[in-house]
Parts: sequence; structure tokens; C-alpha cells
Amino acid sequence: MSEPREKRRFSSTMRSTNSAFLPTQESPRQPVRVAFVLLEHFSLMAFTAAVDALVTANLVRNSPLFTFTAYGLDTMAVKSDLGIDIAAGGRLEQLQVTAEEHPDILIVCGGFRCSLEKHQALNKKLREADKHCIILGGLWNGSVVLAHAGLLDGKSCSLHRDNHAYMGEMFTNVQVSSRTFLVEDNRATSAGAVSALEMMLELILRFQDQDTVRAIQEILSCDRVAENGEVELIHSTNEPSFPKLLRNLLQVMSANIEEPLTVEELATVSGVSRRRIERLFQTHLDTSPSRYYLELRITHARRLLIQSREPIASIAVACGFVSSTHFSHCYKDYFGVSPSASRLKRTDN
Repeated sequence: MSEPREKRRFSSTMRSTNSAFLPTQESPRQPVRVAFVLLEHFSLMAFTAAVDALVTANLVRNSPLFTFTAYGLDTMAVKSDLGIDIAAGGRLEQLQVTAEEHPDILIVCGGFRCSLEKHQALNKKLREADKHCIILGGLWNGSVVLAHAGLLDGKSCSLHRDNHAYMGEMFTNVQVSSRTFLVEDNRATSAGAVSALEMMLELILRFQDQDTVRAIQEILSCDRVAENGEVELIHSTNEPSFPKLLRNLLQVMSANIEEPLTVEELATVSGVSRRRIERLFQTHLDTSPSRYYLELRITHARRLLIQSREPIASIAVACGFVSSTHFSHCYKDYFGVSPSASRLKRTDN
């Protein structure tokens, strides 16, 4: 009787890229509950950025890590800054913040045209939430609402630049930060739509590990603005923290998927020793060149498998596998299912 094949685990670099496609892992804890209070004319972009981070967290772990509900102040439909009505899950009066039943995180979502007037019912709800150690947050100028409730006294906060003067004049006990977002103690604030995502990633890190956050970034932060002002796609081959030699080697590997090079051939192309290449990969990627290369090819195969209708045999050849059988074994070792089952599963979803 043959020995059962040992399942393979992706190295850290490729694990985040493939996490949404790995076997489902049961979450040992109850989902973290997040509540959003939507002010009239709230920033739809800031709200969706925050929610997208939560939904993507569930996606990359194939598990309900987070749940969320939106609440309107007085209505079940709240008008966003784009004039689009968003259906809320309840009104403010229905938001429970008692010790027995309450969200873990409560975020007020503001916007450029939101009223900065004090809202007594919302102030009361926020103060009750604070008594139960709920993490309180504000998007855009949601910080002003927290300040009205006296929940930022002696603390720093981020908010939209347009509201800095108002906050500084009206709330002298609040320190207005120049940072785009802040997550300190039980407060989380951001200045706008772009920083809302970064704020949520920082919050998610409080409840999940760095691998989960990195996997979310792989999906939602794949583009970035370079120093020259151009937008670049984030990829391991242009990771600025890597030495130029390593970046060149990764680019060579990515350009030679169908006919992979040996480590000796990589050494010849780059003009350095095999030993130096192995040290580079171990130091910066915590894996060997051959393992990284295999994971790069199996990841490329996964994308082709799910996103195209090419025959599995053709995908195997295009990704440098000597046979369909070898490819199927490697794929199942990493993803827990055969290539055909993986394609069928994604088609059914």
C-alpha cells in the first residue's frame, strides 16, 4: 500500500494570494459584529470601502469572520452623497448597545455635506456603547459626532481636512491629527474614502492575523501610486523593499512560466552563484527558489483554471508541468481538491 501524499502549504508570500481558494477553515470564534450609523449625505465611497474590507476578510478565509449592519438615524433608507438611497438594516432606536447584545465595533459614517449639529439620540447611544467598551469609529467627519458625545476628550482623531478648523474651534480638548487615519485604544477615525479602507484593515488586524490582512490587501489594494505619480500594480516582482537582484530574478521567473528555468540557469542569467540566490530567497521570502517557482506556477494555473475555459491539459503545459497527472497531484496537494473540482466549485458559486 502506497503512503498517503503529504499536503503542501503555501509559503507566506503566496499564501495570501491564494487564501480565498484554500480549503475552508472553521473560525473558532463568533463573527465580529460591526454596526454602521449612516448620516444623511454620508460618503458612499468611504462606507463601501469599509464594508468591502469586511466582506473580503470573509472571502479570503472562506469563513464568516465579520458581520455588519447599517442603521439610519430616523429612516430605513439613507441618502448618500451621490444621491443614492441605501437601505439600512434598522433605525438608530433599534441598535442595541447593552451588555447582553451589542456590536463589537460601531462606526459613524459622515460625508462632505453631513450636518455637524449635535444629535441627542445618537450621542446617548454612543455614550452607552462606550460604557460597554465597544470600539467606536468615525469615517470622514464622523469624528465630529464622537466629539459631540464627549468621547474624544483628551484623544487624537483623524477627519476630513475641511473640518479641521471646526473641530479645533469647537472641541479644544480634542487633538486633530494630520494623519489620514488613527486607530488608538477603542477609537478609530479616518479622514476620507481612501483612508477608510486602511483604517478598517488596522481594525481587522486586532481580531485576525497579519496573513488575513495581507490577503485582503492583495485583492483590494492591488494598485498603488508610485513616486513618479503613476499607478502600479502591486506584485512581488516590484516590491520596493526587495533587493534589485531579487526583483530581477522574480521577473525572470514570471516571464518563464511555461518553460521554468533551473536554479543553475537562473544563476547563469543573473551572473551570481546558486548559493547567493538561495540566500536571497530564504532571507526575503522565507522559502527556496524551487518552492517559490512551483507556487508561482501553481498560482498561475489556478487563475487560468478558474478564469478561462482552457482544457486542463493545456493549462498544465502552459504552467510548465510535465504531465496532467503531475499537475493534478500538485494542485490537489495545495488546494485540497482536483483541478476539475476546483473549476466546478467556482462555476457553481
